[in-house]
Amino acid sequence: MMGVAAGLAVTGKIPFASTFAMFAAGRAFEIVRNSIGYPHLNVKIGATHAGISVGEDGATHQCNEDIALMRTIPGMTIINPADDVEAKAAVEAAILHNGPVYMRFGRLAAPIFNDKRRYEKAAEEFARLYPNREDIAVYSAPGRTEVGGNHTDHQHGCVLAAAINLDIIAVVSFHNDGVIRIHSEGYPEDCVDLSDLSVHSAEKGTSASLIRGIASRFSEIGVNIGGFDAYTVSDVLGGSGLSSSAAFEVLIGTVIDSHYNSGKAGAVEIAKIGQYSENEYFGKKSGLMDQMVSSVGGFVFIDFESAVDPVIKKIECGFETSGYQLCITDTKGSHADLTDDYVSVPEEMNLVAKHFGKSCLREVNFIEFYKAIPELRKKCSDRAILRSAHFFSENERAGLEAAALSKGSFDEFLSLVKESGDSSAKWLQNLYSCSKPQEQGIPLALLISEKY
Repeated sequence: MMGVAAGLAVTGKIPFASTFAMFAAGRAFEIVRNSIGYPHLNVKIGATHAGISVGEDGATHQCNEDIALMRTIPGMTIINPADDVEAKAAVEAAILHNGPVYMRFGRLAAPIFNDKRRYEKAAEEFARLYPNREDIAVYSAPGRTEVGGNHTDHQHGCVLAAAINLDIIAVVSFHNDGVIRIHSEGYPEDCVDLSDLSVHSAEKGTSASLIRGIASRFSEIGVNIGGFDAYTVSDVLGGSGLSSSAAFEVLIGTVIDSHYNSGKAGAVEIAKIGQYSENEYFGKKSGLMDQMVSSVGGFVFIDFESAVDPVIKKIECGFETSGYQLCITDTKGSHADLTDDYVSVPEEMNLVAKHFGKSCLREVNFIEFYKAIPELRKKCSDRAILRSAHFFSENERAGLEAAALSKGSFDEFLSLVKESGDSSAKWLQNLYSCSKPQEQGIPLALLISEKY
């Protein structure tokens, strides 16, 4: 195949030769080296089933050394696209490039990371809304999914969470008008006057309150914000539990920090600023996990014992290498109107902590907690006690999950995740709203998942 491709290239054609990476880079290496690379012929090699993506076909078909082999051939261009959008672009670029190209593809379906048209449409809409603007930049912030540590962050506990490949992007133009204008797809424009950064009671629960709160915090630390206009597009569905609000907060914080503060605040401080805005301006007493994971990115274990200086550890683990993929089920429900239910969790846990003279459950000894249950029932609701019991087990479990992943014990990790889910259902009791007991999308999704 490679010899025929070389012959076709000699006649002036642009041949594409495709086979498994093990065969293209392994078995055919001598032909590629001598017949294509040495005379620098215009052959494009599309190597599929690269790396360990071939999975069940076994080690004989898993070619991990192909990039190294191709790099030894002078003049060989190597492209390893991340998704089908990049794969299409790679083929187009290979055609335009004069010389041998090795394109490396996997076998399994891959999520889309780079949707060029999405960015183009956002830029076009920005130009329509805010014409004749210069100094334009593009920013992005991801949503997040919680893996372990359900409702532990607000008690200064530990969490295991990951940023996801759904994000909010913003096309931004900076100016010195003293105002921030943000038009989000599907919503009216928010306009915040930077000369008034006080809390506006009428704004609570709106995106304008988040913008004002973030700008206020940056102003307090001495950052002079001139203003900017932005158009945002998000595929982090609002009310989905993937922290669309935290992604929005991190996005705004990143825009301000990078342009007006030379990036001095950094990811951790941006997360804290987002939490401050959500707590004080938006009116929702959230923990710090959502903002921190969106801001820091990746798969992380975070210990919030010190909210000022949380311990953040990157977890080097790919679910795919263990034969799994993280899937998110759309139950068609929404978190958008569940603020009261959300706030009740930290309030009830704090009430239990107060019995011990502590500000949070992380400061309470769990043995003393269990001994005090009879007395606690005189001051707290039974649900508050059950939710506190969930915290003690869940906080420990988050660390065990991180340890299991770090040592490659995926079965142990899955067992712990199952325990976490059971604890959330029975003790934390946050699978559905008590105000809407007829709507139980999450338990229904769990039923179907366990059945099939």
